[in-house]
Amino acid sequence: MEGPSGYITVTSADRKCSAVTGSARKIKDNAADWHNLMMRWEKLNDEGFTVAGYIVNMRRSQIEPLLLEESSSPSSSSGQLQQTSGAAELQNECCKLQDIIDKMVVMVSKMERLVTSQRGIRDLEEFQFGPRGRLFPLFHSWNTKHFCSASRFLLDSFTQELKLKQLILQELAHSSNSDLCMVYLSCWLHQPFIPPQTRLTLEALLMETGLRPL
Repeated sequence: MEGPSGYITVTSADRKCSAVTGSARKIKDNAADWHNLMMRWEKLNDEGFTVAGYIVNMRRSQIEPLLLEESSSPSSSSGQLQQTSGAAELQNECCKLQDIIDKMVVMVSKMERLVTSQRGIRDLEEFQFGPRGRLFPLFHSWNTKHFCSASRFLLDSFTQELKLKQLILQELAHSSNSDLCMVYLSCWLHQPFIPPQTRLTLEALLMETGLRPL
């Protein structure tokens, strides 16, 4: 079930009809949380791309005049004045991007808790039913180990992408190469550590738990 903004919520009615045990209910809640976190991440990524674009444009407007002045009049100080006047605005945009990344850090922490929760469910079933776990799946076909591996894959993808974004933040405002700035901007937008397989994994998770119709 999706709310008005596209977020999935698990209602009491959903739980009664599909969650046979406490473990099933928890797995379904976790799947909804994965969906909501990934939607929120995409929104933050779009916001971050806009801010990063401002930073790149400011850096290019600072770098290009300096390169022209160095080739024509090395003694001119107008470029330094222009750099100083734009420093405060650049710092403000960098702070905005840092705020977005801070929110992404919180989201990855929540993803880590989802993985921990899923491992707890797996360990509980192994304690109850032995190393092979439950004989019959809680939903359609996945066992708890499959849910664990899917959650682990999603967490690893977002953890690596977060590290890339933190690196981009560190380098973006200090790079003197406008082409390199454009590479950073492209990396932010396309998220190389979050391949299409992550979306497919999420969809499989939602369909397995009944949050997305088969």
